[in-house]
Amino acid sequence: MNGFAMQVKDGTARTIPLEDALTADGALVWIHLHGEEPALRPWLEGVAGLPAWVIDPLVAVETRPRCTAIENGAFVNLRGLSPDDLATSDPLASVRLYAAAGRVFSVTRHRLTAMPAVREEVEQAQVADPGDLIVAFAEEITGELDPLVADLGDTLDDCEGELSADRVFELRRIVSRARIQAIGYRRFLSPQRAALEKLSALPGDWLGADDRLHIAAAADQAARMAEELEAIRERAALIHETLTDLRAEQIDQRSLQIAIVAMVFLPLTFLTGLLGMNVEGIPFAHAPWAFAGVIGVCILLAAGITGWFVHRHWLNRAS
Repeated sequence: MNGFAMQVKDGTARTIPLEDALTADGALVWIHLHGEEPALRPWLEGVAGLPAWVIDPLVAVETRPRCTAIENGAFVNLRGLSPDDLATSDPLASVRLYAAAGRVFSVTRHRLTAMPAVREEVEQAQVADPGDLIVAFAEEITGELDPLVADLGDTLDDCEGELSADRVFELRRIVSRARIQAIGYRRFLSPQRAALEKLSALPGDWLGADDRLHIAAAADQAARMAEELEAIRERAALIHETLTDLRAEQIDQRSLQIAIVAMVFLPLTFLTGLLGMNVEGIPFAHAPWAFAGVIGVCILLAAGITGWFVHRHWLNRAS
């Protein structure tokens, strides 16, 4: 079985074999397993002896943040950043924890960036009980997500300050990426806030008063990030609409420019086409000044039509 186990006893932390962790005692015995292992469920059933209602949420493939009281403990599912390449619609990896007095089982299917920091805290005996371990996970996860959410807001701030019809396509790609990320994060942060709030209010003496305060603080931070992500999503939609309007305005201006040019040359095309007919009777066809005269008339027509557009301020609208 791929995983590790740690024991915190008498203020000292040490790594122990998985099999020994099942019978070990202490303030905290933490057993962590990797969910991709095919032998995970048989090991939890046959070796660890956990009941089915604990194993099912630990090995579930599709999960969302939640907290459920189980006998004298609780099952907690949290979502955090992962160094693995995850789907855009599912950008956060899960850590499933079953905690009871003195013992925690945790399972991950993907690597969790918060895991090394949490494990280091346990190794340094800064985590003394199951409540402290859940607090460590909650604080590390929210601490990692906070700057990312702030960066998304800063990205939209930059886009709002650089709105220009010349950068419509570039800005639209940036805004779309920020909006997709915000939607993906918010999908899990909102239920994660509810899960942490429920956990802080669960009965039981395995959660200390300080643990409940830290969990409630992490829930508040998750709530703030969820609200900011909702604002980012709405701002991204407004910026996208503004960029669409700028693009439509740019297209209208170019269409007007084309229309003005066409209106200038339309009578000239009619005149030159009329005089270019290969029939008898074209006036002044043999006069030496006829060509220059036609050119002059065309220039006067073009100047007159252009002057009319200037008088009507059409050229200002086309620029």
